Amino acid sequence: MTLVLLPRIRQAVVVTRDLEPLLTRLRERLGAPEPYRDPGVDRFGLRNAVLSVGDSFLEVLTPDRPDTAVGRHLDRRGGDAGYMVMLQVTDMDATRARLADLGVRVVFEVKLPDAVDLHLHPHDVPGALVAVDTMDPPGSWRWGGPEWTGRALATRGGIAGLTVAVPDPPTAARRWAAVAGLAAPAGPAVEFPAGQRVDFITGNPGLVRIAFALPGAVPESLAIGDTTLEILETP
Repeated sequence: MTLVLLPRIRQAVVVTRDLEPLLTRLRERLGAPEPYRDPGVDRFGLRNAVLSVGDSFLEVLTPDRPDTAVGRHLDRRGGDAGYMVMLQVTDMDATRARLADLGVRVVFEVKLPDAVDLHLHPHDVPGALVAVDTMDPPGSWRWGGPEWTGRALATRGGIAGLTVAVPDPPTAARRWAAVAGLAAPAGPAVEFPAGQRVDFITGNPGLVRIAFALPGAVPESLAIGDTTLEILETP
């Protein structure tokens, strides 16, 4: 059985007004299989596609009706952009208690036999919309579709790091670390047990870089509006 080191970054989300062309570009560059399209996002007035990339995931969201949170985010960013980060944690009861102690509000929740998903108030965790999740078994990821529901797949590679712009990088780094249940960092970066890293820089708040490390990859970068998708080769 593969050891799953938690907490970890499990999924990043980008938003666009033109889903299919961006999806085609991403699949070509990432070598990703056919995406999972979750009908559940319709409740938010959205359509999506979730790409499995190693043992991590990249979701692309697009608004399907006026006046959605995603549509407003696209207006603020002036086009395609990074949007959300989903962290996988070990124990949801401990996580709920930690969030309460930190004064972090939960704005949306899904509780299923094999998965719990909490979306956190963006004013309480700066820089991006953040979710915390637990999965059973830990290597599974229900939001990746039926293939990943209730079971883990043997894969290599995945999300290596993110860059998040915020007004106060050191304070944001401490906040994200506390939410994830990690020790307070000394500087403007959070390091996760599996070697993943979130760097915080000064700027207009947003998820501005997503890096995937993949076996045999040719290093390159792809612009998704003002967010950079970086492809690295695994060490």
